[in-house]
Amino acid sequence: MRLCFLVEEHYRHDGMPLDVVRQLTAWGHRVDVLRPGNSLMAISEAVRAGSHDAWVLKTVSGGPGLTLLEAAAAVGLTTVNDVRSIRGVRDKALAAVIARTRGLPVPVTYAAARWERLAEIPASEYPLVVKPADGSSGRAVRLVPTPDHLVGLGPLLAGEGLLIAQPYVPNSGTDLKVYCVDGELYATERCSPLHPGQGVRERQVPLPTEVARIAGQVGEVFGLDLYGVDVLFGPDGPVVVDVNDFPSFRQVPDAVARVSRAVLRLARTGTAVSAPAGVSAASAVSVPAGVSAVAAVPVPSVPSVPSVSSAVAAVSVPSVPEPVRLPAQGAGVGVGGAGFVTGGMGGTI
Repeated sequence: MRLCFLVEEHYRHDGMPLDVVRQLTAWGHRVDVLRPGNSLMAISEAVRAGSHDAWVLKTVSGGPGLTLLEAAAAVGLTTVNDVRSIRGVRDKALAAVIARTRGLPVPVTYAAARWERLAEIPASEYPLVVKPADGSSGRAVRLVPTPDHLVGLGPLLAGEGLLIAQPYVPNSGTDLKVYCVDGELYATERCSPLHPGQGVRERQVPLPTEVARIAGQVGEVFGLDLYGVDVLFGPDGPVVVDVNDFPSFRQVPDAVARVSRAVLRLARTGTAVSAPAGVSAASAVSVPAGVSAVAAVPVPSVPSVPSVSSAVAAVSVPSVPEPVRLPAQGAGVGVGGAGFVTGGMGGTI
């Protein structure tokens, strides 16, 4: 196959997706890499030519790559993933509305084009997590303990465009990152960006059944095939705080080969790997050869609302075998055919 990878400047040295490009090339496929942030392209001619079997994007908020991918889809070319799905998770305000409307556990979300308007949020909603609606990679994510702190952060928030604010969910300071690769779910734990002092070592962990169900639902709601979901454990259970369409896939066994195979399959078909008829998105479990069981995912006790610097104690819950295999999804086929996704919802709480 001949593929075109659009790589934003932010990711020009990252292993994901460049290692995938190398793997596909080693398998005999032709891969062209375009860097839209630092290139002059006759884009109307490149898109019209239709010489690639699929276009793949590793996007960043505000980058030009998504426009190029939309152009390819608009003239009927295959994109990995559906550009509408990318837009759906790239805009955090839009993603929050979609997620809550479809029953995903996402905090109540406020939006304001000027940071001063956030002062109208009731004091009872504090602490707040405030971030740009088009943010990525944790940019400008702020934990705001009180209304007075909001005033002090105003100059830092000015110029960030549309802002969203969500009530802080008390948690242990450890996020669970769930990756979906070719219909399988893998879980890793890592330190929350809002609690950098926790010292949690990033590692692969078993995937709790409830989180598997939520992660599968995220793929269905947003039309994603390759994606990541950030989850934290609050007093009322798991909460989704971020969705990424083309994440790092760190700690996923043989990640480069798995993602490469998924890209090829999506380029050909645009649909998720099938599972036995009647199997729900969170029930079919398969463990690839060589993937060993690891320690249980920590879940916090129900604490009082912490300050910015405080930590919350954690306890363990029984582990569930991983990865979880998902059934086929109808979503993922955009204007141009197959779909692959990039994006981020909700930032990190």
